[in-house]
Amino acid sequence: MYKIAVAGTGYVGLVAGVCFAEVGHQVTCVDIDEKKVNKMKSGVSPIYEHRLEELMQKNYAARRIEYTTDYKSAYEDADAIFIGVGTPEQTDGSANLSYIATVARQIAESIKKDCLVVVKSTVPVGTNDKVEQFINDFLIHDVKVEVASNPEFLAQGSAVIDTLYAERIIIGTESKWAEEILMKIYHPFKLPIVSVNRRSAEMIKYASNDFLALKISYMNDIANLCELVGADIQDVAKGMSFDDRIGSKFLNAGIGFGGSCFPKDTKALDYIARQNGYELKTVKAAINVNKEQKTMLVKKARKRLITFNGLKVAVLGLTFKPGTDDLREAASLENIPLLLEQGADIYAYDPAGAGNFAKIHPEGKNGKGSITYVSNIKHALEGANVCFIFTEWGEVKAVTPETYEKLMRTPLVFDGRNIYGVEEMSRAGVEYHSIGRKASARSRKTVREGIGQIASNKQPIRQ
Repeated sequence: MYKIAVAGTGYVGLVAGVCFAEVGHQVTCVDIDEKKVNKMKSGVSPIYEHRLEELMQKNYAARRIEYTTDYKSAYEDADAIFIGVGTPEQTDGSANLSYIATVARQIAESIKKDCLVVVKSTVPVGTNDKVEQFINDFLIHDVKVEVASNPEFLAQGSAVIDTLYAERIIIGTESKWAEEILMKIYHPFKLPIVSVNRRSAEMIKYASNDFLALKISYMNDIANLCELVGADIQDVAKGMSFDDRIGSKFLNAGIGFGGSCFPKDTKALDYIARQNGYELKTVKAAINVNKEQKTMLVKKARKRLITFNGLKVAVLGLTFKPGTDDLREAASLENIPLLLEQGADIYAYDPAGAGNFAKIHPEGKNGKGSITYVSNIKHALEGANVCFIFTEWGEVKAVTPETYEKLMRTPLVFDGRNIYGVEEMSRAGVEYHSIGRKASARSRKTVREGIGQIASNKQPIRQ
């Protein structure tokens, strides 16, 4: 087993470190935030991720993993150092490599034995060549250092499972020595390993993510056309899914992709192409389609309603996907400001992301509107004039169509994740608008029965 140091304890670094410890390696995770390190030592995960906290506690108790701010002691005698720091998007679409550079220099000034440095962070093609040169430029001791590429393919919400049971491990190396070390590190995982050169490994990461982004954007584009011509995108996707050449994954239409990978990686690859005098027309189209798709629900609602001013608006889901508290590139970040600008009184529910969202939009008055964070869906829906579904959390999917009709003042639902069947919502008396399918009016039978019941009780008719 190897002595491994991991730089960075975000989604990439922390999950990698914990999983390396789980298969038997001795791991030290390094972070500059002392409060965060103390939190991890106490067994508390700084990120919301299924099974992560459980494995942190298990391997910390077994002394297979530790957390520190002391990078020098962590790096000086490590067999391999994995870099998992962020490479955030810059205004021009390029990746910010400053965190990579900082860690690279710390490594160069700390290591005292031959060491393999492995970059797991998503970086532009050719970056690892520069990282290796940068480290060698700043080396203090006479040691051998090589850099390898080992891109991650985890999805937030399932990151631990995606790492322990990955479909493949990609390693990019320039020598047999580096390749053999990585092969041995990953041997306990018992997973297929694809060994290529560094630049190919870097490109595999971008090409894979951008292909999936293209697939999502294509289905969203087709969904928009389906609405215009009277087709149903879910029926279309089902028919497509039986074709082995297409497959069944990433065919769900909705209000666009978000998160830390697809938006950033599509823009980064577009930037790389432009820097090399080439235009990736397909990737550029995916970026544009996704940008337009995110506000599709509010656009639909604007056509249906005169105004949002003074209306109670229920929002179900704030994170970019279920199973995470991450808001990066979430549809809610695009749509809620639009609703607030028009005076909506928003009641927002999210089982994991409300706290993070409140840091951006504090509870209370926000411009012309206001926002209130609620701990259960019932409070969001009670007396609401309209409901928007931005995230397909299990708790949201568990809400029955009848619940909307029962609790809302006006059962008017705009669903960005196509959770419900159009007919079932109509039968329940809900006016339902989704993506790539016909809108459903409230069933006449339900409305007549409701009016009769209300009239007999001598109560105001619900609008």
